[in-house]
Amino acid sequence: MTADLALLYSFRRCPYAMRARMALLVAGTRFRIHEVLLRDKPAAMVAASPKATVPVLVLPDGTVIDESLDIMAWALAQADPEGWLDRGDAALVAANDGAFKQHLDRYKYADRRGSEGEVHRDAGLALLAVLEIRLAPAGWLCGDCRGLADIAIMPFVRQFAAVDRGWFAAQPLPRLQAWLAALEGSALFAAAMRKYPVGRPIVAGLGTGVAD
Repeated sequence: MTADLALLYSFRRCPYAMRARMALLVAGTRFRIHEVLLRDKPAAMVAASPKATVPVLVLPDGTVIDESLDIMAWALAQADPEGWLDRGDAALVAANDGAFKQHLDRYKYADRRGSEGEVHRDAGLALLAVLEIRLAPAGWLCGDCRGLADIAIMPFVRQFAAVDRGWFAAQPLPRLQAWLAALEGSALFAAAMRKYPVGRPIVAGLGTGVAD
């Protein structure tokens, strides 16, 4: 029976959905995933969460969780085999979701937004320099292995790097570049980026978690 499984409305390339999926997977959660076509959002998703943005997690009892960090917290409250909750930094994640995300959008979509792309690129780079310093002790943001802060922030850094890979590779951010490569190359990220057919729920997670 799949009706007793949580249902995640997701979009593969959305950074918010990425971090939610990674938390669900590392927690060993078995869930259904409904890949959404953004131009034709499911009526059931919009009814569950009128803001109509992914990710949205609908629990078997009808409870709706429609913020990615809340989905991560819910998943890790069920099981936290890697101790992610011990390696979070709310202020660092808030800076990522606030100022960095604003500059990222204005850099990535400069033509569409009529913004000065290089200005926002450089402002984003300054914020990444803060992460570079944080990574100095052990290569992770909050300890000696990956944790909540790393996974919450990584999808946005990945998106920033992808705008111009050559430019990003040339920046003096060796620790950040190695950190991003390690997370992108992990089994967890590969599982989170699995492609699913659009428009119908598919069981995911397998209840075993993903470890490297």
